[in-house]
Amino acid sequence: MSFLFGGRSTKTFKPKKNIPEGTHQYDLMKQAAATLGSGNLRLAVMLPEGEDLNEWVAVNTVDFFNQINMLYGTITEFCSAESCPVMSAGPKYEYHWADGTTIKKPIKCSAPKYIDYLMTWVQDQLDDETLFPSKIGVPFPKNFLSIAKTILKRLFRVYAHIYHQHFLHIVGLGEEAHLNTSFKHFMFFVQEFSLVDKRELAPLQELIEKLTNKDKV
Repeated sequence: MSFLFGGRSTKTFKPKKNIPEGTHQYDLMKQAAATLGSGNLRLAVMLPEGEDLNEWVAVNTVDFFNQINMLYGTITEFCSAESCPVMSAGPKYEYHWADGTTIKKPIKCSAPKYIDYLMTWVQDQLDDETLFPSKIGVPFPKNFLSIAKTILKRLFRVYAHIYHQHFLHIVGLGEEAHLNTSFKHFMFFVQEFSLVDKRELAPLQELIEKLTNKDKV
């Protein structure tokens, strides 16, 4: 299923990544959704007892990809090469794209182009059965957590861009509560398993403290 928003450009939207029914990951995803429904995000991100960390990280990474894909999809009409000629998260943070294979040397590009590159790259990783196996008994690669860390680090940049450049558009669409909940969930998850380096989180540090400190017991 693609995210189509009437009349808006759809080239940046990626099809929603579905976890196959009948797999253990599908059961894990349903379990995660049920815990999320309780409203306790800190509890929702914890590794369920007896579960494999790689599988848990994989299921949640797919979920965050889908969430960010949808959130960014709602503001693409405001994010153009003219309005966002560079991919930034405020004046101090600018991101250049490289994937290490087709684009080895980081290139400067507009935010929509960068996010298109990024989401296509993430989708390719998620669809690769050698990296994200969905079949029971197929092992995760030994370096799986470092692959997931790179994906989550890059997905964070989309949140950072939305907050810094498009938050007023999000408010105008009445989506700020949805964005805040999604980002808070993401932050609790990456903090729980130390998946994104603190330096990478700097563009949204104040917001992170504000959103996550409220929930400290």
